[in-house]
Amino acid sequence: MYDMSLNIDDIHPQILNVGLARHMADWNWKNVNSSFARLYYIVEGTAKIVLPDGIHELIPGHMYFVPAFTEHSCICDSRFTHYYVHIYEDMNSSANLFEDWAFPVEIKAEGYEEELFARLCSINPDMNLAKSDPSTYDNNSTLIRNLSRSKHVPSYIRLETRGIILQLLASFFKHAVPKIDVKDDRIRNVIGYVRTHLAETINLDEIVDSLCLSKDYFIRLFKQETGVTPMKYINQKKIERAQLILATNDMSVKNVALFLGFEDFSYFNRVFKKATGVTPNDYRRRLMQDT
Repeated sequence: MYDMSLNIDDIHPQILNVGLARHMADWNWKNVNSSFARLYYIVEGTAKIVLPDGIHELIPGHMYFVPAFTEHSCICDSRFTHYYVHIYEDMNSSANLFEDWAFPVEIKAEGYEEELFARLCSINPDMNLAKSDPSTYDNNSTLIRNLSRSKHVPSYIRLETRGIILQLLASFFKHAVPKIDVKDDRIRNVIGYVRTHLAETINLDEIVDSLCLSKDYFIRLFKQETGVTPMKYINQKKIERAQLILATNDMSVKNVALFLGFEDFSYFNRVFKKATGVTPNDYRRRLMQDT
């Protein structure tokens, strides 16, 4: 059975960037939307982040989490100092902490977190950002370079880094809730199957046959448990993976489609545009424009 609980051994967060940033009314960015998650610890001053659920004031002694693929804007009109960590979850992970769980945007730090952020900076000195402007680091070529760099860090540094990241994320996880509260074991199994077979053509008829259910009943049951039809869920997860690959890999758009089991390239284009508002080529082009 696919377990919606968390198996730490299956979680493999990697950091792309980490550092301490000092601003004086110059942390102002609009409509930022990245393929990685952001974690902040506020040291002094105040600023604001505009998220889909509203405006959040950033205050000292608190931590903040911005999920990947979440459009947001940053507002700063005074002195503001914060630690930042950009986190990417390995596509080969069999579980995805950020995909399965909804984290709170803000939590109050317990007193030890600033030292953890400082330690991350100390052991990863080459991962700080030269500039805070997202266009200088949130683009295809820079992401690919940063991912490659993070994989060549000495193993003992990667191990300590992973431990610190998991410790920081644990503070948020205490207050997290499952994004999909699936009660039917059959649907949980199907979700698990989809998650681990995104790089294949997923045949709905074969899934239905394996469950010994009628197709109509299965579709109704799946929608009742998840809020969407099976095909919409499958395509949603495939397009999320496509966005991540397009942002962090130089694989051609056509090969991305084939890798994710889309034998019809025009269908992949239509599904991608319906989900994101742009074609895969335009999405890749936007990422390359800021290089």
